[in-house]
Amino acid sequence: MKLLKHFKNLIYFTYNNSLVIYYRIIERALLKTLKCITGTVKIAPGAVVCVESEIRGDVTIGPRTVIHPKARIIAEAGPIVIGEGNLIEEQTLIINGYPENISPDMEEGEAKPMVIGTYNVFEVGCCSQAMKMGDNNVIESKAVVGRNVILTSGCVIGACCNINTHEVIPENTVIYDAKCLRRVQTERPQPQTLQLDFLMKILPNYHHLKKTMKMTSTPAKS
Repeated sequence: MKLLKHFKNLIYFTYNNSLVIYYRIIERALLKTLKCITGTVKIAPGAVVCVESEIRGDVTIGPRTVIHPKARIIAEAGPIVIGEGNLIEEQTLIINGYPENISPDMEEGEAKPMVIGTYNVFEVGCCSQAMKMGDNNVIESKAVVGRNVILTSGCVIGACCNINTHEVIPENTVIYDAKCLRRVQTERPQPQTLQLDFLMKILPNYHHLKKTMKMTSTPAKS
């Protein structure tokens, strides 16, 4: 009888202890989700950010950056800092997410920022998880750049290319074709200043914009 009672107590303790652990896991996940939803979005004066875009978490957007309707910028695992003069087109997804082996319910570590430099172009339907990006890069339509890829400057990721390697892409690299072939171009892509100027004049005529705020400094370049 004593052994049976001890066994029942052990089951009761294990069951309740498991519940406590389970509830703590749920609590951590909810807190991180809430932090993502209620994060601070800082938009520098001169940026054009359409209301129809989705921006979640701690996101800083530099001057002269244009964000089209239906673009999504999600700062889930850490903040996102976007520099000056970036063009982010429709259905683009820029996400600072959790690595595959880490989930939101795990113990919170140091939040790693995603830093995007200046005059980069994100074309329609592309997806970028690159944690560090330099200047004058172009991610073409439907291309995918993974979390472990570092884009330097002047790179072009061709349409529908999927780059999910663990590497630093050298400057002025062009990746193209279904096989993701590579070559190096002699000059980096020119900044889309004329297109930015045009969009900054046209978009406010057809779309409501998110409010800008005064910023003491320009977002850091990578």
